[in-house]
Amino acid sequence: MSNIELKQGLDEKQLSIVQSELENQKKSMVVAYLLWFFLGGAGAHRFYIGKTGSAITMLVLFLLGWATSWLIVGFFLIIPLYIWVLIDAFILHNEVNRINQSIERDILQRVSNT
Repeated sequence: MSNIELKQGLDEKQLSIVQSELENQKKSMVVAYLLWFFLGGAGAHRFYIGKTGSAITMLVLFLLGWATSWLIVGFFLIIPLYIWVLIDAFILHNEVNRINQSIERDILQRVSNT
């Protein structure tokens, strides 16, 4: 069942509760892109949207890359990392929207079950 279909079965009070809860729990697109811009190499934007595994991978690549950059080896870690960060710029918007829809669905299901 889609979020729209779930909303149709709710009254005004329940919709108000859903909207209030959603505003408290949803992820901000602005915050996600600020984290991407300033701390993207360290995976901060991925920590923010809950992708902890890939965020840790980015953080490890970032730390190892810069720690070994004086050996030239680090650049073989840093270059793919920043390609990954660049790709994230294009997919971050959809990821935040997907997460917010999932949060909304969870709230809708809880409210409709009460």
